[in-house]
Amino acid sequence: MPESNLVSRGLQRLRSAIVEPPPGLPARRRTQILQQLHECAEGIGGEVSTRQRAARLAETYLALDDVGRQEFLRLIAVEFGPDPEAVAAAHAAYQKAVGSDAQWDAEAGLRHAVRSARIRILTQFNAIPQGVKFLVDLRADLLRYLDAEPQLAALDRELEARLGAWFDVGFLELQRITWNSPAALLEKLIKYEAVHEIRSWTDLKNRLDSDRRLYAFFHPRMPLEPLIFVEVALTDHLADNVQKLLDESAPVFDAQRADTAIFYSISNTQVGLRGVSFGNFLLKRVVDDLKRDFPRLKTFATLSPMPGLASWVRRQPEVLGECGILLDAEALAAGQWRDERALLRTLRDRLPRLAARYLLEARQGDKPFDPVARFHLGNGARIEQIDWLADSSGKGLRQSFGLMVNYLYDPDEIEDNVEAFARDGRIAASASVRRLGKR
Repeated sequence: MPESNLVSRGLQRLRSAIVEPPPGLPARRRTQILQQLHECAEGIGGEVSTRQRAARLAETYLALDDVGRQEFLRLIAVEFGPDPEAVAAAHAAYQKAVGSDAQWDAEAGLRHAVRSARIRILTQFNAIPQGVKFLVDLRADLLRYLDAEPQLAALDRELEARLGAWFDVGFLELQRITWNSPAALLEKLIKYEAVHEIRSWTDLKNRLDSDRRLYAFFHPRMPLEPLIFVEVALTDHLADNVQKLLDESAPVFDAQRADTAIFYSISNTQVGLRGVSFGNFLLKRVVDDLKRDFPRLKTFATLSPMPGLASWVRRQPEVLGECGILLDAEALAAGQWRDERALLRTLRDRLPRLAARYLLEARQGDKPFDPVARFHLGNGARIEQIDWLADSSGKGLRQSFGLMVNYLYDPDEIEDNVEAFARDGRIAASASVRRLGKR
């Protein structure tokens, strides 16, 4: 059997079959792992031996329990950084050579000195089957340990930078996923959906019907692992209610009559790729694909949650009184007011006012407090409409009191909006939303 198949099967077997991994890292085991890491860092031998060493090291890591993995990563972070003496000597040589013909050689020497052995270890995993996925999952572990282990920060920065290069959008493939896609891939959509839970196979089939589209980015080395996916509804209006949009009993709309595309869910799937952004490229590619297939489409908008609204209100409850709302955040999040008609009428006027203030004024540093708002406004959209009771699910009530928002992507305004947002932090919003925020 070819070596690559043996390695691949070995990694799969370890991922799925280990039931009781060994606890922690005893001294002898720690010494063995440190020796393996040094062998990988030194890179002695040819391509085959390098790949074999990397595969054995990956198997070692996968066999460890959580405590062992944390110590494994700490060893890489602490023991395989740049040599301070070598960096100092290379820097001194560079300073001395500045302005002379030797400057460029000295610059290369300095660059070599500051390159840590951690990079050499991480890069070798690329050569083994499923090595890229292994690194993505390894960083997901690393992110969990980061708060308790500040020493891991340097390793995280280096790994994020490498993943950013390996997952450059130029390497990614856009695919449309349909009901005829592999079952294993469809199961992953159910698992990874982060905005509106896919409740059943019938629910998923509805989201893949003829009046819907689902697109995902894939990496060539992870062909059955979507990195990010977006769900689209083809309609003839600006959708303002996600329950209606996802109603399995609703008639299928004639997609050829559609003039509006609603992006109602965008899900990042790989925790280990946090900080590696390609969502904006996904939307641009999807818009181009939709325009080609449906020339009548004129409006491209989202139906988006406001996941930070309730937490923002809890931090400064006085905004409720300023908007004329007499309930506290917990009572609003419980949604019991939906059964009281007089209160329902009052809140219908006042809750959208609260949401407009949140989107226009709430800040985290110099950016909007809401993560979804940061994403869409940073990509050139404008806040078009606040939608009353657009998501009456338990999750929708808990995070945003049932409210949602439409972000509109107007091709004639996108570039100006991106520039104004990046330069001045200016938020593009429709006149109706601005009026709500001022009342």
